[in-house]
Amino acid sequence: MINETERTYVPFGKWKEKSKQTEYTQNTPLLAPDGTLLAKGWARHNVFEYNRDYVKSGIMSRKEWDFYQVCNGKLMVQINFANIHIGGFVGAKLVDIENGEVIIDTVQYFLGTNKHVPPAKGDVPNRYKDKVGKADFDFDTKETSRRLWYKVDHKGTPVECDFTMDIMPGLENITTVLPFDESDKKYFMTTKQMCMPCEGTFRIGDDTYVFSKADSFCTLDWGRVNTVHKMVWYWGAGSTYLTDAEGKQHLFGFEITWAIGNESNATETCLFYDGKAHKFGAVDVETFPKPDKYMQPWKFISEDGRFNLTMKPFYDYHTDLDLKIGRMHTHQVHGLWSGDVTLDDGTKLEIKDMYAFCEYVENRW
Repeated sequence: MINETERTYVPFGKWKEKSKQTEYTQNTPLLAPDGTLLAKGWARHNVFEYNRDYVKSGIMSRKEWDFYQVCNGKLMVQINFANIHIGGFVGAKLVDIENGEVIIDTVQYFLGTNKHVPPAKGDVPNRYKDKVGKADFDFDTKETSRRLWYKVDHKGTPVECDFTMDIMPGLENITTVLPFDESDKKYFMTTKQMCMPCEGTFRIGDDTYVFSKADSFCTLDWGRVNTVHKMVWYWGAGSTYLTDAEGKQHLFGFEITWAIGNESNATETCLFYDGKAHKFGAVDVETFPKPDKYMQPWKFISEDGRFNLTMKPFYDYHTDLDLKIGRMHTHQVHGLWSGDVTLDDGTKLEIKDMYAFCEYVENRW
């Protein structure tokens, strides 16, 4: 079943007066056997049936990844697996975002299209257990929990990650399928899942870094895409606990991504409150951060006024992986966010100094 809703928006910047959000509520095939994209829109769970054999792509166009980011506002862990058509990698890194230091960055590469293939969905029970180079890893997803385990010998030093996160019963996410105008076979499908309290350890030799569910959350960025070569995007996300007037705690999170592909059928923008997704319209940042404004305040507002937050940055995690034939140039900016957001029923939530991030990325891949 497909639900199409049209909303009238307050004009802001370059936005149109109306935007369509096409919601899919039942399982539907993503691709035809010839690779043509069949679905364009969004869902609260991944209902899009992905068959990697149907993907028609050139070299490095088909990309599959499971990316996890755990953070408590002081330390950040990124655990990442990616298969980029001709090869890929698995790795884990630990970053001190409070002091601006990469403590360790481990990665193991592989070559081969079909040697390491992750599961076709990321938000249902599944298990991906594998070995790449010196690294062993096990991503085990159950109905109400997910465990991430990774172990590697890094330059003679043993490194081991072991994290467990809660998945609230019925936890909704935002899964989007965005086409590219250049080809009816190119698309960008991702699942973004927030609001997963997380605990665990990151061990480096004799040193152990401990994360608690009291202040640590995991963000899942799961992708199965067939892209054009050059891309730019923004991606912002965060999770926290909000306390209401009666003293009750609620899980709150948000996901904002834009500038990827054709957004005429959906925008990758959503609030999450007590496990439920609240869809709103397109978001933009008032001041373009490039080239020297990354550490200045970022003011975000959505076209419907339901997302109105300002981030005060405290750390720019800048990475630049240049492989000549491909490049990923990223500014992932971490900060404290304040302002207000509005749920589907009109309830306005005040946000004060919430830790979250937003990144600006330029890719050739």
